[in-house]
Amino acid sequence: MKKTGFLIASLAATLFASTAFADVAVKLGVLNDRSGVYSDLAGEGSVVAAQMAVEDYKAADKGITVEIISADHQNKPDIASNIARQWYDQDGVDVILDVPTSSAALAVAEITREKNKVFMNSGGGTSDLTGKACSPNTIHWTYDSWQLAHGTASAIVANGGKSWFFVTADYAFGQAMERDASEVVKEGGGEVLGSVRHPFPGTDFSSYLLQAQSSGAQVVAFANAGGDTVNSVKQASEFGLAQSGQQLAGLLVFVNDVHSLGLQTAQGLMLTESFYWDLNDETRAWSARFEEKMKKKPSMVQAGVYASVLHYLKAVEALGDKDPTKVLAKMKEMPTDDILFGKGMIRADGRKIHQSYLFKVKKPEESKGEWDLYDLVSTIPAEQSFRPLDQGGCSLVK
Repeated sequence: MKKTGFLIASLAATLFASTAFADVAVKLGVLNDRSGVYSDLAGEGSVVAAQMAVEDYKAADKGITVEIISADHQNKPDIASNIARQWYDQDGVDVILDVPTSSAALAVAEITREKNKVFMNSGGGTSDLTGKACSPNTIHWTYDSWQLAHGTASAIVANGGKSWFFVTADYAFGQAMERDASEVVKEGGGEVLGSVRHPFPGTDFSSYLLQAQSSGAQVVAFANAGGDTVNSVKQASEFGLAQSGQQLAGLLVFVNDVHSLGLQTAQGLMLTESFYWDLNDETRAWSARFEEKMKKKPSMVQAGVYASVLHYLKAVEALGDKDPTKVLAKMKEMPTDDILFGKGMIRADGRKIHQSYLFKVKKPEESKGEWDLYDLVSTIPAEQSFRPLDQGGCSLVK
């Protein structure tokens, strides 16, 4: 009897060990713009960032097999929705990453909730993702319109920029950005003299800039992003808005945009970001590795993909399981901590919390190299960087 009991115990221990350390296979889908106005700040660079996270985490050594696929949503919510459904229903994708273009992000968030999968957004900007459209299956990692408005607009208003005119991309992000920034301007004692909506994506901004110029506003704010921001700021320079005394404000400006614009055109722009390659030794080292692969510095979107994948893999390893409900709960339970964003957390509404940075674009004579583009004006503490939990209208907040 003792021998039989020993065999049963040994068999049970063996079964437990094989279950506890069984390989977990996860499939990640990077869904973004790979050919249009946001391809530079997302695109293939986000795929590379996800691959770097898997390699740096040594996922294979920890029993986690990771496959990464990618697709181009062309900044269209219907295409993003169709790809998301196919990935979840037919291709076995567990997690969708990135998804710039807020209208596409909102669509993917809804499908992810329906299919009970995981959506970690880095590229989309609307604060509605953790507000009225919040979902238990969505984590909004890198930035949002509330953060940018309170970082950039509040600084400009405090510095005397009281009257504003908005040039806004006519889709979910642009509308959310204008809304959030307008609230900041009014709360600071300023006024909005007008706004105009341009098609997304846009190429010719001349008629919109003439309206902005004739408004007499102290500040002309661009509630757009990527190629739209580059083109509108270039054309504003050609029209002489800054030379006539109007301050230009890019409400969502990426390091790639400033690089494309050049310091002669972009100098003096105030902007808020969650990441910059030159913040410290660790961000510089990681960005150098990224640049070796992509021949350019990373955007904060690409950095966010890297950090979000790391945190997801930590949760999978801790659980030994990829069950979406369990993994999402574990990701919110564990504090976030990585070399790019530092220490933080994920709130009940899905908002990832970390500090932000207010930057001013350097003058050409101040720059020491091709990508030496920003001066740090101030660091915004994590607890002040994002909308208070009880003000977003998220149904998940008790």
